[in-house]
Amino acid sequence: MSNTKNTQESQSSQKSQDSQNSDKTNDNQKADSRPRPMEVLRQARGQLAELTGMEAESVSSFEQTEEGWALEVEVLELERVPDTMSLMASYQVELDAEGQLTGYRRVRRYERGRSDARRPGGR
Repeated sequence: MSNTKNTQESQSSQKSQDSQNSDKTNDNQKADSRPRPMEVLRQARGQLAELTGMEAESVSSFEQTEEGWALEVEVLELERVPDTMSLMASYQVELDAEGQLTGYRRVRRYERGRSDARRPGGR
């Protein structure tokens, strides 16, 4: 009888360990399923271009938020000659945790050849 009891306790303990290991594996899989920062940048640029019809030239800010990701993307809105007179725009882009665009808005428009003296850091 004692042998059966020890076997049952051992099996119960093993099931508990398996369950804990499974939980850790699921957590690691969730962490691994999140896109990497470079993937998020590529997705954001592509999705913004698809929606606006304008190609992103650069990403001037990028951060992970509680909801997902926040970026500021520089876009060529109107090409002019000389190039320094072309109109650029900064778009604030928000993505969910999987990297899908959830919203965007233009926050600034400027000529390529002009710096913005009003904001520190060129923003």
